Amino acid sequence: MTKLDNLPFDHCYAALGSAYFSPSRPTACADPYVVSINESALALIGLTQTETTHPDFAAYFSGNQALPGANPLAMLYAGHQFGHYVPQLGDGRAILLGQVRNADKTLWDIQLKGAGQTAYSRSADGRAVLRSTIREYLCSEAMQALGIPTTRALCIIGSDDEIYRETIETGAILTRLAPSHVRFGSFEVFYHRQDYARIKPLADYVITQFYPDLWDHTERYLTWFNQVIQRTAELMAQWQVVGFSHGVMNTDNMSILGLTLDYGPFGFLDRYNPGFVCNHSDHSGRYAFDQQPSIGLWNLSCLAQAILPLFDPEPELAVEQAKACLETYWPHYAKKYQQLMRSKLGLQSAQTNDGELVKTLLAMMAKAHADYTITFRQLANMLTGEPVHPSLTMLYHSDAFKHWLGDYQARLQQEPLTPRLRAQQMRQVNPVYILRNYMAETAIKQAENKDYTEVDRLLSLLQHPFEEQPEMSHYAEPPPSWAEKIQVSCSS
Repeated sequence: MTKLDNLPFDHCYAALGSAYFSPSRPTACADPYVVSINESALALIGLTQTETTHPDFAAYFSGNQALPGANPLAMLYAGHQFGHYVPQLGDGRAILLGQVRNADKTLWDIQLKGAGQTAYSRSADGRAVLRSTIREYLCSEAMQALGIPTTRALCIIGSDDEIYRETIETGAILTRLAPSHVRFGSFEVFYHRQDYARIKPLADYVITQFYPDLWDHTERYLTWFNQVIQRTAELMAQWQVVGFSHGVMNTDNMSILGLTLDYGPFGFLDRYNPGFVCNHSDHSGRYAFDQQPSIGLWNLSCLAQAILPLFDPEPELAVEQAKACLETYWPHYAKKYQQLMRSKLGLQSAQTNDGELVKTLLAMMAKAHADYTITFRQLANMLTGEPVHPSLTMLYHSDAFKHWLGDYQARLQQEPLTPRLRAQQMRQVNPVYILRNYMAETAIKQAENKDYTEVDRLLSLLQHPFEEQPEMSHYAEPPPSWAEKIQVSCSS
């Protein structure tokens, strides 16, 4: 028996009881086949490349054949979608096969996304299309390599089933891994049903499995909520610093562990535009790039309301305690954001005017329509006298930039690093490569013709985003003009 046939399942989420999920078996798809396998994710559940040749690999990870030991279910949750509460959502196209504890005793959910209808599909088909599956597969691994907490992607299994969205598309199933897929909305559903007795067991499960150091704390739930606030605030700072726009920051897409969860109409910034809206369906710009930190806090306030019964039996006192916790959000966010932005500029110490230095640079970048990733990467070249990218001519030749550069160089002189060592450190935090929409679109178009080489090429590239890869240098260029016509929406 191979490792794949004998995964060490630990169904601790299912042990919570049927109030938290609905049993849900995958629906078979037509002739499943492997599109791509991410070897670095295999290791998370104790598998090696050898297992990828297993004759039932595609059948297991499409849901066509039951993975030995699995206990498939769809998780229940609700959520605020675009600011409006929706009383029941749940996994409408995702099925949790179970949880595996690896050799390090780390728990990993194994979830099939696109494996058919569940009790929460709300008349939808429960399927995923190849287009959206490739986007999540590549982006989750790109975020991991950038050092940003995220769900992971193990493989894509394709099928020739025809899936109707705006048009007929090719179907696919993504195997997604995460320590947990519990969301803010997992708590909201019980609070708004006034089924308060279900909130504490779920919180205890999350604390026991993922915040075990808090179990004996005298104010266990307040301390836990404070940690959720900190993780979420720091995640928002990481998104902003790398130029990532999620697109659909509904509370059902917010991880209780502070992970980037549910990649739909996401987008990395090309030209710097703080008001960038990556989701074509977001007509009001609620989830614009510069609104993400505020939305993070808004979502945490929804979570706070949902877990008020844990804080104190007196509602008014519980509200005051929740408010006190939420007031720590902006300090956590600012601390992380400033720390990361200083690193991008090659600054090791903290000084009062550093925030203004960053703010002024971003304002100039917006005015010059400068590429976000290229600008920060090229600052290291500027410090060492190396040629800078020609796309930055407009920015670098402006009087405002020259004035800023004088202030920046004066600030650098207050620290002991040599220009070359500083540049080396800056290149370790400013990526060369991000997943631009046009790159994903190119991989998708080829995959629709059953050519998956670009998917694998991009996966390899994005797993090393800080390393210069000469044979891949064209991926470090600004996007082609046709990329401006790409639109992504909630169906992406």
